[in-house]
Amino acid sequence: MRPFECGQCRNTVFFDNDVCLSCGAVLGFVAADLQMRAFAPPAGQPGEPGEGPWPGIGGGPALRPCGNRHSAAHCNWMLDDGDTPGQTLCCSCRLTQVLPSLDNPRNGLRWQRIEQAKRRLVFTLLSLGLAPEPKQGPDDPLGLAYRLLDAEPGAPEIRTGHENGVIVINVAEADDDHREAQRVRLGEPQRTLLGHLRHETAHYLQYRWIAGTAAMPGCREHFGDEIADYAQALAHHYAEGPSADWSQHFISPYASAHPWEDWAETCAHYLLVVDAVQTAASWGLQLSGHLSATPHDTDLKAPSDVQHLVLEQWLPVAQFLNAMNRSLGLLDSYPFQIPAAVLDKLATVQQLLRGAAGLRQRPLQRQVP
Repeated sequence: MRPFECGQCRNTVFFDNDVCLSCGAVLGFVAADLQMRAFAPPAGQPGEPGEGPWPGIGGGPALRPCGNRHSAAHCNWMLDDGDTPGQTLCCSCRLTQVLPSLDNPRNGLRWQRIEQAKRRLVFTLLSLGLAPEPKQGPDDPLGLAYRLLDAEPGAPEIRTGHENGVIVINVAEADDDHREAQRVRLGEPQRTLLGHLRHETAHYLQYRWIAGTAAMPGCREHFGDEIADYAQALAHHYAEGPSADWSQHFISPYASAHPWEDWAETCAHYLLVVDAVQTAASWGLQLSGHLSATPHDTDLKAPSDVQHLVLEQWLPVAQFLNAMNRSLGLLDSYPFQIPAAVLDKLATVQQLLRGAAGLRQRPLQRQVP
């Protein structure tokens, strides 16, 4: 994630800002060009849904703010210029189609944290040339819908997961204590809210643009035959754990459970790396490790082979972050290894996502087995 510039005073602003702290200009993120812009809301207009567009400062079209700007979600995105008058939500918020009960006072903050993480994920997908569209109904085979659910007292626990373009998120994952307890219980090296969203959305990316297409044989060649019984594979993983040599072939122990999970874990990791490398490059971070790394590429669609991206741009930064965390008495921020087999899988992810971005503007009919 790169820093941005206020359209009024030209000082640095950040992705989550809704007001410039230097000049007080009202800010809004414009997804169409991936830029933060300054706006001049009409006097007395609160910016609630349906209130009309806000004139831009320094050029650009007048745009309407997302209807969640003044909700607990605190969305700072703007609607697109071509959105219909009846549309009130930005392209990120409209992907969330079910909310937990906001009568529970904890759920407002949970919703806010999930949407903040989701906006970062959507930014990365848009930067890669991928633009998920909201699911139009239960029979829509290609759209995406997030369902943010909170378990009722006495009801079964909500399981975070993906199925046919519907991603269920247990909103308790937005609570630091719950998430850390789950990380320790499951023996995971890292467990973050953004990581959950990347992982489940990676399942969707495979479902939407790869499964049932000409790209699937290449995916299967590197990640394995997805026809293997999924429930049985997960049961075996949780009962027996991964093989002793899993770290030579997979990015995480969970990736070894089933080819679908290997794809999701690896794809999510690719999204992490490109986001992190862009962040480092945007801040001018240059490190001279044994690979003489100099992160410089902030265009996520620009040609860059995975070996350069991971080994030369990312790993020196990750090693620095881990060393700094240890100095502060914290756990490693990047507790992963990248063996040759995983590097090869990351290259496959990059190739397949670039192919998916090339299909984005054309209708795609799924081949039903």
